[in-house]
Amino acid sequence: MTGALPAGLRGFYENPSVPVASGDERSRRQALMLARVLTHEPSLVVDVGCGDGSAAATAGPLLAGHRVVGIDWSQDALRRAVTRMDHVVRGELTAGGLPLPDATADAVLFSEVVEHLADPDSAMDELRRVLRPGGHLMLSTPNLAAWYNRVLLSAGVQPVFSEVSLRGIHGRPGSQVVGHLRLFTARALRSFLTAAGFEVVTLAGAPFHGVPRPLRLLDRAACAAPSMASILLVHARRV
Repeated sequence: MTGALPAGLRGFYENPSVPVASGDERSRRQALMLARVLTHEPSLVVDVGCGDGSAAATAGPLLAGHRVVGIDWSQDALRRAVTRMDHVVRGELTAGGLPLPDATADAVLFSEVVEHLADPDSAMDELRRVLRPGGHLMLSTPNLAAWYNRVLLSAGVQPVFSEVSLRGIHGRPGSQVVGHLRLFTARALRSFLTAAGFEVVTLAGAPFHGVPRPLRLLDRAACAAPSMASILLVHARRV
């Protein structure tokens, strides 16, 4: 899910081999956070950057009674999402690029998107536009300061989630290029959202599905300290 991008990046995100799902556990945790705060039915929940729709499918049973609409820029992602979601539409994170009137959405799911954006500030402006006053933003993004990244960086190894090229992996663990342009720590994410006109209500952690199996229990335990967790989960509200 992108705003205005150079042709090379547009081609990258339309490539069917680029992963667009980020793990069921993160999706469940995020949906539970949202279900707890939606106080009336039916609420309009907009999944901005819905990818292939797998996250919405995981969240669906927890959001029963609410209308979930998926929006993505990638036509390839939307072709896959329509098999998992009842309502999908194309949109962009530019001024007026989301196909919704002002202040109409009760909640926005913004899962593993902000790290891909060339212009995250304009994207947050657009999310604020479509959210009603007091509306909920459920944002997730990889944590630059995840527990293993602290170890890797101290050893001079490129942190997980960070990328220096769209053509290959250089100097970090992993085998897939996923197009991360921005990375956040918990402190930076709080500050960024506050500056964008949101009030951070809750910051929690989630495990990363790509952690090697012998380390997964440790990764789940790290969620108790969100600043060290693999994935940052934020519930914020439009001020």
